[in-house]
Amino acid sequence: MDPRSEVILRQLDFFKGSVLLAGLPADQLIHALKPQISSLCAWSWHFGEYSALTQLSSDCHFSAEPPEQQFDQAIIFLPKSKELTNYLLQRIASRLKPQGELFLVGEKRAGIERAAKQLQPYGKTLKLDSARHCQLWQCNLSGPVNDKPLIDWAKTVVLEPFDHLKVVSLPGVFSHGELDHGTALLLQHLDNLPKGDLLDFGCGAGVIGCFLKKKYPQQTVHFLDVDAFALAATRLSLAANQIAEDDGVHLIAGRGIADAPHNLGAIISNPPFHQGIHTSYQASEDLLTQAVLHLNPSHYSGSELRIVANSFLKYPPLLKTHFGHCHVLAQGHGFHVYQAKRS
Repeated sequence: MDPRSEVILRQLDFFKGSVLLAGLPADQLIHALKPQISSLCAWSWHFGEYSALTQLSSDCHFSAEPPEQQFDQAIIFLPKSKELTNYLLQRIASRLKPQGELFLVGEKRAGIERAAKQLQPYGKTLKLDSARHCQLWQCNLSGPVNDKPLIDWAKTVVLEPFDHLKVVSLPGVFSHGELDHGTALLLQHLDNLPKGDLLDFGCGAGVIGCFLKKKYPQQTVHFLDVDAFALAATRLSLAANQIAEDDGVHLIAGRGIADAPHNLGAIISNPPFHQGIHTSYQASEDLLTQAVLHLNPSHYSGSELRIVANSFLKYPPLLKTHFGHCHVLAQGHGFHVYQAKRS
């Protein structure tokens, strides 16, 4: 069981009434809490966790927006992003009944002590427990909290060198409020893509996919991400660029490349390699090893994988193993753009 869940189970007497669990891991915590809680709702914005949670409970919510109903209490599992923590605290506090209680649990190395200070504007705080390298904090609301809708948390960036492309990002989404060097390099090297459907894998705020749809308007572009905030940001970016969702655009909540469509003309990506506070290359390695299965098998299609990655990552050997070759299209700012065509 996740150590954060273990800390919660050490303090079971504090939890009662209707409870929202936000950002929880897919472990047995739900089963352990059910006997003493009248109503339990799990809110996850990670599609992989959500898919697993649906096997444990029927009351699960996958979205960038919190559930609409009111709760007596909410337990928030600390995310990596400080901005996302602020978002969760404000939005969830607005869903609590009068005299409601917020609980914040997280690992010490994730910055739980710093994050506990973000609770203070909402009421009196108290550290309930410190164990398993985690802490659990309680906050009794001092009064009602007005809601601040999702759109008010968005940041818009206009990318002038790229045909004034507009990118709208949200808290917790990669490179929130700016364009990272790797993606900027990749956008400069997206000419001569094969015909057929295109996939923006790990789409984030949708910058790559929106750029592709403007550059190749006749081709269908799929946007795939595990994060509900990323998909919500992508919708905002599409609207900002006046790209209609019903005009060859398809958004996919997926756990990884296995959930992508088949027979694609090209897969384009700045592959993710972080999950929470932990570094994980699994989604990226799965992409490199399984992408060929999702590309058009026709020898005449020239279907390909085109990605940007930190130069120190050992991706070329994986691409050579599964594609037979790996071509470096460009490099700069510590990044390489790799191209691998299906043979």
